[in-house]
Amino acid sequence: MSKRPIRVIQWGCGLMGQIMIRYLRDKGAELVGAIDRNAARRGLDAGEVARLDRPLGVRIRHPEEADAVFREARADVCILCTRSTMPELVDSLKLAAHHGVNAITIGEEAFYPWTTSKALTEELDRLARSSDCTLTGSGFQDVFWGNLIAVLAGSTQRITRIQGLTRYNADDYGSALAQKHGIGLDPETFAARIGASNAPSYVWNSNEWLCARLGWRVRDIRQQLLPTTHTEALRSTSLDREIPAGHATGMKAVVVVETHEGPVIETHCEGKLYAPGEVDLNEWTLQGEPETTVTIRKPATPELTCATVVNRLPQLLAAPPGFITTDRLDMAPHVTRLEVAA
Repeated sequence: MSKRPIRVIQWGCGLMGQIMIRYLRDKGAELVGAIDRNAARRGLDAGEVARLDRPLGVRIRHPEEADAVFREARADVCILCTRSTMPELVDSLKLAAHHGVNAITIGEEAFYPWTTSKALTEELDRLARSSDCTLTGSGFQDVFWGNLIAVLAGSTQRITRIQGLTRYNADDYGSALAQKHGIGLDPETFAARIGASNAPSYVWNSNEWLCARLGWRVRDIRQQLLPTTHTEALRSTSLDREIPAGHATGMKAVVVVETHEGPVIETHCEGKLYAPGEVDLNEWTLQGEPETTVTIRKPATPELTCATVVNRLPQLLAAPPGFITTDRLDMAPHVTRLEVAA
């Protein structure tokens, strides 16, 4: 059977999108469209923006031209590296589904939005089914907050509690994420604007994904959103300003899930500006019989996020139509070539 490269539209060409473009090229995919809201990137060749050794012949276009990009590209899939929440992502996902193009996003809520954005997700599910395409969310959490823990659970006789800690540099993901994490806010403003919010944090959705994967039913779920601070001023490159000492350098989300089956999942998620010496961290403990702790110090979080999405693409194309969260798919495989039957 003859094969051809998977044809991809990259929507969002910041740090994450640039890594995606490089990884897609390395695995033989064909970039057929690129979209970005940053005026400084508009009109540039995607290969130039991603610092490849040659241009790709794909000009980056503004989101206002997105419909034309989809009409002209004849893409198999769109990768979204833009925003975090379903209300922010829904229009882009609808556009992809309208054109019958499969879409995968690193937007964190999309990892498991069935309860936090129920109506939007069900609407997208219906639209994708009618257009015979698949929509999903993936990224770092797919492996390191999800499938890794599920694998460890499979080797555990009895689980009473799962405790997770993940930490990442909020400056790696652009100004939109920095603002959502409250970077630069004084303590009172953070408490009013971020701490009092009922918006689900990233590990809210990943905890629900983990329950779905393990067959546990959620009895109660609650969260706290707390500021991180530093004793000295830190500079934010994504916001292009200095953050005074004592002001929020980011956000720590603590989410606790109690299940009907008994086990409790408690996750601590820290996204903040790093002081000297701080690094990314992913650490999980499964308490019970036996107790197991796995610590991954200094994971390359942006690169791991992008590699997971790229490796998911063949599964995305083979999945049933609809909004299909990855708890319903096999674990992400390692893929050497991004090809589809011609």
